[in-house]
Parts: sequence; structure tokens; C-alpha cells
Amino acid sequence: MTDSDGTPHQGSAAPDGEPVYADRVYRSVPGVISGVLLLAVAGWLTVDAVLSGSGRTPWVALATIVVFAFPVIAYTLRPVVRADDRRLLVRNPLRTVSAPWAAVEGMRAGYSVELFAGGKKYQVWAVPVSLRQRKRANRQASRSAAAGDPHASRLGSLVRPNVPVLPGAPDPTRAWSDQVVAVLLGMAERNAARPDATGEVTVRWCWWIIAPTLVGLVALVAVIAA
Repeated sequence: MTDSDGTPHQGSAAPDGEPVYADRVYRSVPGVISGVLLLAVAGWLTVDAVLSGSGRTPWVALATIVVFAFPVIAYTLRPVVRADDRRLLVRNPLRTVSAPWAAVEGMRAGYSVELFAGGKKYQVWAVPVSLRQRKRANRQASRSAAAGDPHASRLGSLVRPNVPVLPGAPDPTRAWSDQVVAVLLGMAERNAARPDATGEVTVRWCWWIIAPTLVGLVALVAVIAA
């Protein structure tokens, strides 16, 4: 596994002599923290309603927590991006996209991160775009350029996110989402010709999120209407 800045951990050499890197894993840490906090507050309110409520209140609280908890899990804890030498796996709130590198046509970080693969476009929920962070990175790059920093030329990669990021510490002149897109595009270019990186894009729906939410919604409506 790698850190959130995309720094790879180099392993032993592969049989063909090339270095082997651990999978890169990206997720939104603020999203995970907010999800945990929301679930903790919802759990506390539900327990209080079940223990101290009367009449239909406990049943309404139990149905509500199901309708609330699963979407929170889907949109905060579930999203992740995993990349290895063979494929890119994008786990979004309600579905999982698995794209072999040969099928990846491009990625773009605009107002959100988008994956183009197999002739379709997919949102990448695990890598949110922060316009505030991007503006801050732009200011840092401008200051570096004004100070004569030889690395300030990387400012151009802010508008051309397909420029690879060199392994190392996070780049303060680039937003995190731009760095992630650059790393993944570099992996796509590097691994697209591998014989084990071919195939079709597959999409799987997350029914363990969808089904309980729908059941809880039906139960909530039934309890309220009873």
C-alpha cells in the first residue's frame, strides 16, 4: 500500500527485472472521519430513542437508522481507488468499476475527478477536488516561480494533469486530486501494454447497500402510516 500522496513502496524485482510496487490506495480521509462521526451520532440518538421512547418511536428510530446509516457508509466510508500493475479499481458509493489499464482512455480532474474507460465516463468519488486547495497550490507555485525555484515549472501540470508526478513527498504546488490523477495516468501509460492488463471494463452494483436502504425505507413508511 502507498500513502495518500501516491508515494510507492518499492518491492523486490519481478522475474523480468522490473521493480514491483505495492498497490496504490486512495481515499478521502475527511470523508471517512465525517462518516464515522455521523454514524456515531446517529447510533447514539437511535439507542436513546429505543430506550426512552414510547409508542411507535422506537420502531421509527430503528427504521430511520437503517435508511440513514447505509447511505452514509456508501458515500463516506466505501469510496476508494486501488491501482496495481493490471488494473484500476474505482469503488464508488453504489457501484464498483474495474478497468484494465489497456481499457483506460484517460482521467480528468476538473470540478470532480472523472475516469474515461471502455467508451464511458465514470465519476471517482474517492478523490474529491478541492478548489480551495487548488487555488492555494497555484499561489504556492506562483511564489516558487517568483523566487526562482527551478521546480516551479511544474506549475504547468496544474492545467495538464497528465504530467507524471515524481515519487516522493507531496508537491505543495499541486492539489492532491491533480497529483493522484497524474500518478494514475502515468501507471496507465506504463502498464497498458502488459499482457495481463487487457480486458473489458466491468461494473458491479453494490446491492448490500441498495437493498437494505430500500427495505428500511419501506419499513419506515409502513411504521409511520400504521
